Amino acid sequence: MLHIALYQPEIPPNTGNIIRLCANTGCQLHLVEPLGFSLDEKRLRRAGLDYREFARVQVHSSLDRLRASLPESRWLALSTRGRRCYSEHQFREGDLLLFGPETRGLPRELLDSLPETQVLRIPMQANSRSLNLSNAAAILCYEGLRQLGFPDLA
Repeated sequence: MLHIALYQPEIPPNTGNIIRLCANTGCQLHLVEPLGFSLDEKRLRRAGLDYREFARVQVHSSLDRLRASLPESRWLALSTRGRRCYSEHQFREGDLLLFGPETRGLPRELLDSLPETQVLRIPMQANSRSLNLSNAAAILCYEGLRQLGFPDLA
């Protein structure tokens, strides 16, 4: 199983879409507070449809708490500052795919604390700023699952 973590997500429909992604792939979703919305928010429920009950979602008060809950997981951060294309990375069972808030991305200190090989990017046009959070999560999730042979998926 892969883990997807959203650090301080801000936009409810993005998180709702990722809940739906996790429900359909078997990935576990981790949300790191503070959240920019309530988990009961209508826009979150609308985007996630009725998939919330099928997704494993865990809320953590900090990145340290997230790390403590998954001590064996390798953290893979997605950033436009990454030098390594996600498709060049060899995914492993238990990897944690970490995404930052929609308006500012992951903190520089966090990115600097990881080995360069664990900070990944998605190729884009030179003048592009970023992709939608839920689209980026889906791209990395499915590449990781593809490399793992789509475990437990029909």
